[in-house]
Amino acid sequence: MSTLHAILTAANDFAALLPQADIPNPAPVQPPGTNGFVTIMGWVKWVALAVCVIGIIVAGALMAINSRRGEGGEHAGRIGFALGGVIVISAAASLVGFLVS
Repeated sequence: MSTLHAILTAANDFAALLPQADIPNPAPVQPPGTNGFVTIMGWVKWVALAVCVIGIIVAGALMAINSRRGEGGEHAGRIGFALGGVIVISAAASLVGFLVS
């Protein structure tokens, strides 16, 4: 254990000797005059996620209703698509930023 502690201490001392670079922060900045657009995008995202939640609830209810007939497993695909929609909607801003740049 003392060897590991000595190695970590030496690595920390070495890192302190390296010149410290000022790393830029490439965070996006909202342009002036776009507050209304950002508000609309927030509402659209909220409505889309609400629709996905309703879709998951409906698929679960149909799965429960049709389980007696042996058709309950067919609705698992609907749940998968709804969860995929949630992922795409939640990551929409990052996906668009990745594809544009």
